[in-house]
Amino acid sequence: MIKIKSLTVKNFMSVGNTTQGVDFNKQQLTLVLGENLDQGGDDSGSRNGTGKTTIINALSYALYGQALTNIRRDNLVNKTNNKGMLVTLEFDKDGKQYHIERGRKPNTLKFKIDNKEQELTDESQGDSRKTQLDINNLLGMSHDMFKHIVALNTYTEPFLALKNNDQRAIIEQLLGITLLSEKAELLREQIRINRDKLTEENARITAVKDSNEKIKENIERLHSRRKAWIAQNKQDCEKLAKAIKELEQLDIDQELEDHEKLEKWTENSKHLTNLTKEKATVERALEQADNNVNKLGKDLDDLETAKCYACGQDLHDDKLEEMKDKLQKDYGDAHIYQTSMAEKMQKVEKLIEDIGDLEAKPNTFYETAKEAYQHRGNVESLTNSLREKTDELDPYQEQIKDLEDTAIQEVTWDTVNDLNSTKEHQDFLYKLLTNKDSFIRKKIIDQNLAYLNNRLTYYLDKLGLPHTVVFKNDLSVEITQLGQDLDFDNLSRGERNRLILGMSWSFRDVWESLYQNINLLFIDELVDSGMDANGVENSMSILKKMGRERQKNIYLISHKEELASRVTNVLKVIKENGFTSYDNDVEIMQ
Repeated sequence: MIKIKSLTVKNFMSVGNTTQGVDFNKQQLTLVLGENLDQGGDDSGSRNGTGKTTIINALSYALYGQALTNIRRDNLVNKTNNKGMLVTLEFDKDGKQYHIERGRKPNTLKFKIDNKEQELTDESQGDSRKTQLDINNLLGMSHDMFKHIVALNTYTEPFLALKNNDQRAIIEQLLGITLLSEKAELLREQIRINRDKLTEENARITAVKDSNEKIKENIERLHSRRKAWIAQNKQDCEKLAKAIKELEQLDIDQELEDHEKLEKWTENSKHLTNLTKEKATVERALEQADNNVNKLGKDLDDLETAKCYACGQDLHDDKLEEMKDKLQKDYGDAHIYQTSMAEKMQKVEKLIEDIGDLEAKPNTFYETAKEAYQHRGNVESLTNSLREKTDELDPYQEQIKDLEDTAIQEVTWDTVNDLNSTKEHQDFLYKLLTNKDSFIRKKIIDQNLAYLNNRLTYYLDKLGLPHTVVFKNDLSVEITQLGQDLDFDNLSRGERNRLILGMSWSFRDVWESLYQNINLLFIDELVDSGMDANGVENSMSILKKMGRERQKNIYLISHKEELASRVTNVLKVIKENGFTSYDNDVEIMQ
């Protein structure tokens, strides 16, 4: 239950800088009378313009941030002081205490729950959409519904005078169909989220499939490269093996041995050649030495005959002796030379004999031993290369395995199927919530519409209205009298007021049966306007019973002072020196 407890206002419309308050805890029926002292007071019957309606405008502003009527917010500020407007409302719901402060110049909004101030977000011009939404959800009624079931006012356009769409909006909210629409809005958001998820999942699967295709193409390329690598590796190994085999056809050890023999043979050949040349030279020198010794020996023999060896004439003794000495010396030298040449000949012949006959020249594959050694190194190098080539790891196999095992993602449609299943379920529910032919909507309308028509018939009968007014299944309203269809404007002012009151009270009964009770009801001058004595009497009886049996705090704003004897309480609204004050005992916190 919502129990509105008290309201205080300051610099609000006709209320000045002195804070005024209204205590809503008074039970049953309270008559709100005005007394305009600036126009002579009650002695002159002046009860207009005192600020009675200001109470419900302030209540509306506190709850919804707007007046009951179409007054701009800045025009709610008292024009004399033109600043410091503040409205404060206290109420309870379900054991929790709520406190709202709302004002302008400066703009302010405070919302407390159990004396704990709530954090405001998105605050603008003394308002907060988020906080206001919280308050609306707490009240459970729109501002339009508030005007029809809590604060009835002659300035509010009657329900039956509204356009069809506006009537439908109110009646759908009243019957609980708006809840379906609200749930449909929430469901539509869930449908949008689910649709986005479905789109994202389809896009993800498409991306996965595209990625898998690219990875498969990459794997195929790697397979081709691997195949080429294997072929090239095999070809390289075969070439190396062939080269090794060709090189191994040569007995390199024999080749190196042949090179050693060739080197020795070449050395002996050179030595033998040199010795042969030397022997020939020595032979010629020995031959000359022999000839010279023979010649000198003959010359010595010739000296025995004392003849000149040159001209054959007899020599003198002195000359002969001189020549003999010289020839003997020359003969000795020649003999010594002959002996040395003979010895040298023996030595050369001995060396030639030691060399002996040369064998055939050794045959080699390579011209030099260096090339043969290089051959051996080449064999070893090629053998190592073949071993490395054979042991070389396949550079593509691991890449292919890694891509096949980890890169390729499994494509599963489970999530898409689940989301599609959810979508079908949500679409079905959305149709149930929104389709006007839905059995859910029909069930709610049939149940609640029957109760609404029952209560409307009850109140109109109690108010003495001779017309039959019924809400039809299409939510339109039918007004008949003696079998004739009538429009709302066919009714007199008094009849319209009876219908407005009866419809408002039946709306309230339906609303409270579906949602929650609210302790407060304002009726602003509807009982005064065009209502005959019977209508006033019937209205007062209903209101008194409502206050007594249902513990409602009903505030009847009226100009009829004679009603004071019919009510439990009287709240005087006094206008003096241009400012409004409330004559009641509510405690005002300055």
